[in-house]
Amino acid sequence: MVDTELANLSNQLMLGAVLMYVVAMFGYAADLAFGHRRRAAAEQAPAKAKVLVGAGGSEPEAVTPGGAADTGDDEASLRREVDWRRFGVLLSVLGWGLHLGALVTRGVAAERWPWGNMYEFMVAITFAAVTAYLVLLFRQRIEFLGAFVMLFAVVSLGIATLWLYTDVGPLVPALKSYWIAIHVTAAIIATGAFTVAGLSTILYLVTSRGVTGNGRLPAPETLDRLAHRVTMFSFPIWTFAIIAGAIWADEAWGRYWNWDPKEIWSFVTWVVYAGYLHARATAGWKGRKAAIVSLVAYGCLLFNFFGVNYMFSGLHSYA
Repeated sequence: MVDTELANLSNQLMLGAVLMYVVAMFGYAADLAFGHRRRAAAEQAPAKAKVLVGAGGSEPEAVTPGGAADTGDDEASLRREVDWRRFGVLLSVLGWGLHLGALVTRGVAAERWPWGNMYEFMVAITFAAVTAYLVLLFRQRIEFLGAFVMLFAVVSLGIATLWLYTDVGPLVPALKSYWIAIHVTAAIIATGAFTVAGLSTILYLVTSRGVTGNGRLPAPETLDRLAHRVTMFSFPIWTFAIIAGAIWADEAWGRYWNWDPKEIWSFVTWVVYAGYLHARATAGWKGRKAAIVSLVAYGCLLFNFFGVNYMFSGLHSYA
């Protein structure tokens, strides 16, 4: 029995999440465009104060024609400026909360896990990507990635809402298993994290050509390390998702491997990511060669999600 009120609430929360992500995206973009000035001024203020005080504190502060001290003007100017970085982070967290509420209310409305079709899977993957970004944000300070993650979230949720939306309903019989909470959840988490790694890789390729935005983006080496570390986190989860899927396939269809297009492309994705990690660990691949392999792997992941579901028919066609 579907709870219509909760289903409608889920849709409204999703709309709110998209709006928060849009505003957060502009906030991060403003920080990339103007935030470096604020940070540079903040870094120069203490140094200027030391110079004005002098060695023995005997030198007076430099005074502007209007009579106000330079340091006071600088501090007042900093206070007046909008901290776009914090603004973007705040809106990202608010959007994340609304996004979570949309998933929970949809699941409660249908009395099942809220990833039983393409719409729900896209919404869940986007949630996983935003979650991965926020976790890394509070651990490693990667605000520079915010505008790009929010752009991904807005585009993905827009596609989900405009073209993939499906009314809340029961699961198809093939998905009525506890394995949906194990296999599909692992695939969602891995895909979301791989997305963050993919965005970092794209930025690495851009900055490695000298396009740094006048210091607004980190050094290419930093982006390369970030992409590598996130991929190392995601790969075991993707491996587990494939293994769990094989066990579920044996229970549902009597065989661990059925040469289904979804199975094949999941394994192809695994092989390419494994090649990327192996090349970095043994052959010392770094830089553009490794980045290209990483993007090929992410391309396989996207094809596995979109291309396989719409271009091929198979045991996973119900998605």
